Amino acid sequence: MKLTKQDCIDLDARDQLAAYRSKFTLPEGEVYLDGNSLGAMPASLPARMQEAVAKEWGQGLIRSWNDAGWIDLPQRVAAKVAPLIGATAAEVMVGDSTSVNLFKALAAALRINSGRKVILTEKGNFPTDLYIAQGIAELFGSEIRYVDSDPSAIADALDDSVAVLMLTHVNYRSGAVYDMAALTRKAQAVGALTIWDLAHSAGALHVELNEVNADFAVGCGYKYLNGGPGAPAFVYVAQRHLEQVRQPLSGWHGHQKPFDFVQQYQPAPGINRMQCGTPPLLSMLALDAALDVFSGVDMQQLRNKSKALGDLFIRLVDEQLSEYGFGIGSPRDCNQRGSQVALTHPQGYAIVQALIARGITGDFRMPDILRFGFAPLYVRYIDVHHTVETLQQIMASGEWNQEKFLTKKAVT
Repeated sequence: MKLTKQDCIDLDARDQLAAYRSKFTLPEGEVYLDGNSLGAMPASLPARMQEAVAKEWGQGLIRSWNDAGWIDLPQRVAAKVAPLIGATAAEVMVGDSTSVNLFKALAAALRINSGRKVILTEKGNFPTDLYIAQGIAELFGSEIRYVDSDPSAIADALDDSVAVLMLTHVNYRSGAVYDMAALTRKAQAVGALTIWDLAHSAGALHVELNEVNADFAVGCGYKYLNGGPGAPAFVYVAQRHLEQVRQPLSGWHGHQKPFDFVQQYQPAPGINRMQCGTPPLLSMLALDAALDVFSGVDMQQLRNKSKALGDLFIRLVDEQLSEYGFGIGSPRDCNQRGSQVALTHPQGYAIVQALIARGITGDFRMPDILRFGFAPLYVRYIDVHHTVETLQQIMASGEWNQEKFLTKKAVT
């Protein structure tokens, strides 16, 4: 039996996370399925930013480093991120970008495993991760070993030459999820350290870094954490590594006594040594406010909804779009898929642009991938139904085949 619009309305009526949608500001009538690239804005954020700009900066000026607690903000924000990734607050630091934090983590891991030279990763990893690894390899005289994305190929490539296994937990194109626990165990069994990129996991999946015994992790604040464009990222270092970690970006906020202004660098105790320079306070305050949305959210419940949304999307695509040449570019098994589904189509870019013109926002990734992200706190089941219904209309009418949709923009 085919699923109807009313079936989806009924699913929304039973959704235990439905009330969280009101905590976000979404354009009237828009279906937003790009939270895996930039999260929607929390409704509380404009007022918080106005207070930060007008009162804390405008009136408090430099006094707000003390009076408004700006100096401790990275630690306070980290304490909100920690439970979302299965870590303790003492193992997480917020600041800089994902790329910068990956640089720090790779350098720290290579220093710990200084007798080894290989960084193992997969060919389809997110490009910035590969670029950072290439820069680190040049500095450290290391070798990058690229393997296919198949988990068995990665496991087979792990040997006693590997210093670091660097993987993205959820593939940015396909949404495929690695078994973090199994690959971490395999890596550590041969003496390698692990670095997990959680950019497409944090805030959408039930992540347990400590439970799986991960060594390092990084992730961004602007996707499922909804911290806004360019929001600060986070870095995780397992407690057992903290006192031996040395990262090369030894800026003054990572010093044990930054306001002593001494000449020689001495790393701060614990996770604070992963800080670098002055944090971007306004962006950090925005992320801090955004994370309050997760207060009271059961992450397993959130993950269950993300699976259900993806399953619904795939089922509706099978039912309504079979004649239009779409492929499913994500695992059909929801346990092996993150909070997104990829479709494939030779005219993927134009089709996405036609959808956007209809008020449904997804995105496109080369060469032929239409990505749809399902942020469980604000995406509804009826949104999924409307998206597939609109896709069917666009394909049946040939609406996508217009010059304005075929011409690629700078950001896809």
